Amino acid sequence: MRGYIYRYMILGAFDFIQMSFTDILDIILLGLIIFVAFRWLKGTSAVSIFVAIISLYLIRVVVSALNMKLIEAILNMVLDVGVLAFIVIFQPELRKFLTKLGNRYMSNPQGRAIIDRIMGRNATNEAFREEANSISEACFRMSESKTGALIVIAHTTPLDEIINTGDRINANIHRRLLQNLFFKNSPLHDGAVIISRNKIVAARCTLPITERMDIPANYGMRHKAAIGVTEETDADAIVVSEETGNISFVSRGVVIPITNITDLKQRLTASIGQ
Repeated sequence: MRGYIYRYMILGAFDFIQMSFTDILDIILLGLIIFVAFRWLKGTSAVSIFVAIISLYLIRVVVSALNMKLIEAILNMVLDVGVLAFIVIFQPELRKFLTKLGNRYMSNPQGRAIIDRIMGRNATNEAFREEANSISEACFRMSESKTGALIVIAHTTPLDEIINTGDRINANIHRRLLQNLFFKNSPLHDGAVIISRNKIVAARCTLPITERMDIPANYGMRHKAAIGVTEETDADAIVVSEETGNISFVSRGVVIPITNITDLKQRLTASIGQ
């Protein structure tokens, strides 16, 4: 009898918790969102702030359930201001997340077809091959002379902010022009060349640097910039190392060593055709 009374008292203490199927589903979805956000922020300086904000929200739930009015009011004020602080603090991460979310749609063939129709893109495969040939030949010529180069192939993600950091070119793609842009005594050789819509749009552009800590020590700033821009956008990049002359194709943050010109031409043809 006494055991029954204790059990009744314990269960009665949680009478304020009324769970329905919708509540359970809500909790599961919230848990998934927190898990995905934590994985997304793991390894960055923002993860500690994220954990602090989640902890405050959990405390607020407990305080609200226990009907502690004063503490609940204080937490409400802190968290209301915290929403704006969250947006400001996590602005770079939020931007990366939204960009990646949009890129998933853009990488879908149907999504690309819709965008191409809106943008009026109607290039032929032959044109793609010619452009890929010009870029590949320029890269291997620069590789032979160990001329450092960084070329970005834009796709659907707008690169206007990056383009505005450099000098506008708006010229047709040509092997000799690319070589001249990266010539060591050229005032435009430092930085990246942006290629978009079958044009060399700009040179001497500044790219975002990756924040990853697992980059091999032999990768220089060009490789880190190429990884950074392909992580934040759906663009691809080609890097010619000034130290070794090695050529790398970078896509979605993955560095692929290029051993022959045919391989580079095939990758560029597919990339330009996107």
